[in-house]
Amino acid sequence: MATIDLGKIKQVWRGTYNASFNYVPDDVVYYMDGSVGSSYICIANTTGNAPSSGGSLHASWNYLAKGQAVSPTTTQGDLIVRGASADQRLAIGSAGQALKVNSSGNGLEYGSAAVIKKIHSFEFATRTSGNNSAGNNQFTWTNAFTPLDPVNNSFWIDGSVPVNLAGNDFCGFGLRFEKSGGGITDFEGYGAQYVDTAQTHMGFYGYNFTYSGNFDGAGTYTIFHRAYGSSSNPDNYCPNNSDDSRLGSQTRGFLQIIEYKNA
Repeated sequence: MATIDLGKIKQVWRGTYNASFNYVPDDVVYYMDGSVGSSYICIANTTGNAPSSGGSLHASWNYLAKGQAVSPTTTQGDLIVRGASADQRLAIGSAGQALKVNSSGNGLEYGSAAVIKKIHSFEFATRTSGNNSAGNNQFTWTNAFTPLDPVNNSFWIDGSVPVNLAGNDFCGFGLRFEKSGGGITDFEGYGAQYVDTAQTHMGFYGYNFTYSGNFDGAGTYTIFHRAYGSSSNPDNYCPNNSDDSRLGSQTRGFLQIIEYKNA
């Protein structure tokens, strides 16, 4: 009676892939491709041909069950980032560091970054007549400015105050920081006037600049709006309806000092 070879009638488990073994169709192996372990089924006779490389199958194999990459993380706070050719671990940084793009622009790293430490905000809402003499403190923004760390931090100073302009076209003014117990830091010429073409109308005196000095060290400061040149004043700061009936309420100025740490 003739013998009929039915071949394999089921898949044959061959264990972990062995490069020296001669595999035939329906052989099944386990193979670790990089960090991804998967099971494969042979579809053509093959020896020495790994089932896959970099996620790409060899022509002699198909996936039977494809695995997932093993996490490269080892420590709480680790991140998974894409490296040059595969996912990799980015270890958590140190306290106070920030995640940022590296200097090559092709990856992430932890390092120092500019951080806002405190925002100091002050308001002035008192109608005050201007003084036309030079070297005159026109009004007080605050007598309680206390920087957190003037030695190591920097400052972004921004503010404006509404004025009744009195026809002034050129004005020399700025800010004075006077430390309790002694010490003065002047910012002469740091002010700017915002007007329309009619200089007798309402406008603004303002400032917007950064400062990386230390004033006069730690302590409490009084901040003045100061006229450094003569006739550098408006009729009034913070005008109200006594200046013009269209001003339904008291106008006010605002000064904001952002204290920040450079990268």
